[in-house]
Amino acid sequence: MTQDEIIQREKSTTKKFLLFAMPKYGTSVMMGFADVALLTLYTLAYQITPFLVGFALAMGKLTIAASQFFFGWISDAKYTRWGRRKPYMVLMTPILGLSFIFLLMPGLLIDITDLTVVFIWLLVVYQIFNITYAVTTIYGAWLVEQFRVDDRPKAAQFEQTFAFFGTATMAVFSMLVVPSLIDKIKADPSIIPPDYFYSVMIFGLIPIICYILVSILIPKEPPFKIELTVVQYLKVVIKNKNFLLVTLMIGIASLAWTQVGSAILAFLIEGIHFDETSYIITAVIFILGILIFLYIWRKLISKIGKKRSLLYDFLAAIIFLPFTLLALVPMETTLIYGILFVFGIAGVMGGWYLFQSIFIADISEDDEKSTGELKAGTYKGVPSIPLNIFQAIGLLILGGILELPEITVGTSTFSIGYVLWGPICSVILIAAYLYSRKYIKLDFDWEKEIVGR
Repeated sequence: MTQDEIIQREKSTTKKFLLFAMPKYGTSVMMGFADVALLTLYTLAYQITPFLVGFALAMGKLTIAASQFFFGWISDAKYTRWGRRKPYMVLMTPILGLSFIFLLMPGLLIDITDLTVVFIWLLVVYQIFNITYAVTTIYGAWLVEQFRVDDRPKAAQFEQTFAFFGTATMAVFSMLVVPSLIDKIKADPSIIPPDYFYSVMIFGLIPIICYILVSILIPKEPPFKIELTVVQYLKVVIKNKNFLLVTLMIGIASLAWTQVGSAILAFLIEGIHFDETSYIITAVIFILGILIFLYIWRKLISKIGKKRSLLYDFLAAIIFLPFTLLALVPMETTLIYGILFVFGIAGVMGGWYLFQSIFIADISEDDEKSTGELKAGTYKGVPSIPLNIFQAIGLLILGGILELPEITVGTSTFSIGYVLWGPICSVILIAAYLYSRKYIKLDFDWEKEIVGR
């Protein structure tokens, strides 16, 4: 098969949907913890200043920008007897798992009472983690190669269901284990509680097992010659104006979404001050929110299209996020407020991650139909460059915000930054909404013939 022949995809089975989605659970636990809990763990437990932690995390985003593009391109360009994607899955996931374990338990190898050493450890190991996390870009290219366009929303829903169960696992773990872990580390920096140790070890092993199983059970993608160099590929992609506009939209929106994901746990700990029972209840609500909103967003996409659904998601987040300011109001109990807030976060972020996995795949196929060339890995990898640059900027902004002066609300004292990130992210998403409404295209004429929309 050559690039001039458009790949014909068969109707997918439930078994294939499940197999494809399975690895997303493990990597979502990992990246969910990296995005949500690392800032909290290293600032509140290991006592590194928020700006330095934000800097280390920002450097990680720049690293993943380069690695996702590189591995997306190289997996497109190099076809082996095991296919285009499988060799990288098998080779990269063990390193990913180990780096995750050492990132979350630095005390296994270093003296965590030395703050300089801890900061350098975070900076270095997080880069290794992000280089190997590029395996998700390689794997994500399969959404185009393995599924027809009318199957992709369902495949993406399966994938995001596993992803958000992973995120939910991370959320439950973070909400139930991390707050007490912070207190234990403050009391004895050398301690690694058994429940934390075994959980992290399991979370590090799950992606390795899942990717190897999928590499065995899912057939490799069909072979075809790749005749373009990376420079030629970039030229082809850059000529796709809509793709560039959508990529910029993803970057602008990610300025906000990155801060939301990284700040939410710290907000619950510092701004709302939940007790253990409240964390349990909120974790259950978060899981229910994931399931409910994944179904709602998928139905909306089928009914009104991707672009209008995306705009509704932006509007919901714009209205919802400023409610972090309610933490400035003394309350007898913050449970109801916290439950509603977490439920809303599950809704707006769930929609955002579902949309991303679909519309990049569809833009890639739109290009395939017009050029006869399949560049799924490149289309999956190229957005990582501006996306992660914007995410890095977002994390630097968040690190600065969390170092703003402290205020006292009732009996609690915390940085005012723990409540200001909500309205700041809302303003950013207003810009993303206006830009998206005017400039991007997410629904294509050829889709109507297939999905009947």
